[in-house]
Amino acid sequence: AVVSTQSTGTSLTFQQALFTGFTSDGGLVMPEQIPHISHSDLVQWKHLSYTELAKQIVPRFIDECEIPAADLAALIDDSFSKFTHPEVLPVKVLDTGVRILEMFHGRSWSFKDVALSCVGRLLEHFVAQENKRVTLVVSTTGDTGSAAIESVRGLSSVHLITMFPEGMVSGVQEKLMTSALDPNVHVYRVQGTGDDIDKFMKRVFVDAEFAKTHNLGSVNSINWARIMLQVVHYFYSYLQFCDPECGDQVDVIIPTGGCGNLTAGILARMMGLPVRLRCAVNANDVVHRMLQSGEMSVSECLLTIAPAMDIQVPYNMERIWYLVTNMNTTLVSDLMKQFEQAHTLTLPPTLLSQLSSHILSSLSATDEDIRKCIRKVWQEDNYLICPHTATGLHLFLEQPSTNLHPSKTVILATASVMKFEEAVVSAGLSFPEFREVVELEGRETRCGLMAKGQDWEQVLRDKICEISNLA
Repeated sequence: AVVSTQSTGTSLTFQQALFTGFTSDGGLVMPEQIPHISHSDLVQWKHLSYTELAKQIVPRFIDECEIPAADLAALIDDSFSKFTHPEVLPVKVLDTGVRILEMFHGRSWSFKDVALSCVGRLLEHFVAQENKRVTLVVSTTGDTGSAAIESVRGLSSVHLITMFPEGMVSGVQEKLMTSALDPNVHVYRVQGTGDDIDKFMKRVFVDAEFAKTHNLGSVNSINWARIMLQVVHYFYSYLQFCDPECGDQVDVIIPTGGCGNLTAGILARMMGLPVRLRCAVNANDVVHRMLQSGEMSVSECLLTIAPAMDIQVPYNMERIWYLVTNMNTTLVSDLMKQFEQAHTLTLPPTLLSQLSSHILSSLSATDEDIRKCIRKVWQEDNYLICPHTATGLHLFLEQPSTNLHPSKTVILATASVMKFEEAVVSAGLSFPEFREVVELEGRETRCGLMAKGQDWEQVLRDKICEISNLA
């Protein structure tokens, strides 16, 4: 069973959780019990492929009475069959010795494909069983939107509304979304910030009667299934770089925005995985400041060259608090109420200490820090990294050498550089011509607008009603 981060009274099946964004009490969904992975499990899994490893871990969270084991295994096989690299997540070793886990070989060129390709198949499985239409609503600052589109495009019983902040995603990220012309895909450009979109989207989901009437769901990282599936790449990272006996620790550096990926890392640790987590952010440093001082406050969202991390309200933070406080829903609820009312919060010292035991370090990277890292890797390795991956490399390079051993450190490369010509050019480098990007540029586009001054929440509600009324 899964439960809310903010109350003990809400209990859902996996299927219910899959179709749920925020719960009616305003909380997010998390597992009621955390599965335990033993040392002997790790040793047995040491040489498994990514797909085979997913087949070992995902069933720990889904009762077989909801999805039979054979069906789930086939679903996972299908999900990862469309990746362009046979290893799904290949490894690049840089000149510095640090390992880069390339998570961008899916159809939208970002790590979001890894989880969402499977989420799409899970949604399709349950929708087919119940013969109903579902409307998914997604807010994106870059990569989630196109990955969500790729996961459900063409499905007659699943409609997707994707909203992105105007001028705050890269040109390629926008084109990947607006060129999806499938009748079940509805893309909106919003004249506000990503945090603005999250706020009115949450109000729609917390309206329990409206959400139930229209079968609303989300595949943002508020969706529990995405967090669950992201756990797998932490186990994969560890098993790639640990010693043969699985007796040592591996450091994982996580470029961080909304903290969904970080939540999955902490969950993997609590399942028994011996990884040390390190959190890299851009100039929107609310998470870094919170981890350093316990002060969590919102300021104006800065536009950076790592746009997917341009977030001031890390909405998965309550999940992290829930995990590290041993599922203290009362504390989480109180903290979230304080933060939503005052937009500022001082964490209790005990909670800050609990966070520090899981997240060993964090660092904020300026745009110039990012540019320097992109240049450094190009000059030393003839290899281009995306600006988000560069925040992770910045953390690695700035840490004292005694803290991080390159061969035992992996940076999660969250997106392909193909999406970030602006960042590469601003680093003083030439942007190569990618066949995939040239083909994308030639596609027809379609996009709605939520203009400044409009009631965006009402526009969203009207679109949801329109979809529900389709024959």
